[in-house]
Amino acid sequence: MKKYSTVFLMLLMVAGALSSAFAGDGSDALARAVFYGGVAIGAGVAIGAAAGGGAAGLGNAVRGVLEGMARNPNMGGKLLTTMFIGMALIETFVLYGLLIAIIFIFTGIFDAKFLGH
Repeated sequence: MKKYSTVFLMLLMVAGALSSAFAGDGSDALARAVFYGGVAIGAGVAIGAAAGGGAAGLGNAVRGVLEGMARNPNMGGKLLTTMFIGMALIETFVLYGLLIAIIFIFTGIFDAKFLGH
């Protein structure tokens, strides 16, 4: 884990150095490219974390319901209904993560703040 965090910090420092180095000559094309690349990577990490967390939660829910049904088969219907409601709520949070990632990528809400206009 420490290896990945070190690599991430090094990439972040290189991106910051490039954007500040090329910002002084008047052409902000490289700075813009580095910025939008960072936004795209951040959106990908965000949706990946949301999907991973959702998958872990869904797996836990299914495991719990199967254990409950194994202990008391008469409660199977109620357990399944409750599980499906919980699964829908978990998937809603994953879709919220996807929505936020799409907003970051396609709306350009950071344009004016980043470029100083």
